[in-house]
Amino acid sequence: MPIHENKICPRCQQPFECKVGDVSNCQCNGLHLTQAERDHIALKYNDCLCIGCMRELKNKYTLFKEKFFPDFQ
Repeated sequence: MPIHENKICPRCQQPFECKVGDVSNCQCNGLHLTQAERDHIALKYNDCLCIGCMRELKNKYTLFKEKFFPDFQ
């Protein structure tokens, strides 16, 4: 039986549903994070974030990398 958890995003304080028991239908399933992006997020947060915050942090990480390390692949 799938386990769904109501959570509060630790970044924006908005409520969201985490589908830890049904990951294929969870909000985060469609968002691909590289290992570097996951490591970057994990430095500050140790729990699930809402999809909006995950997208925003992914974009900020990408922009930072492009601005300061343009030749780094």
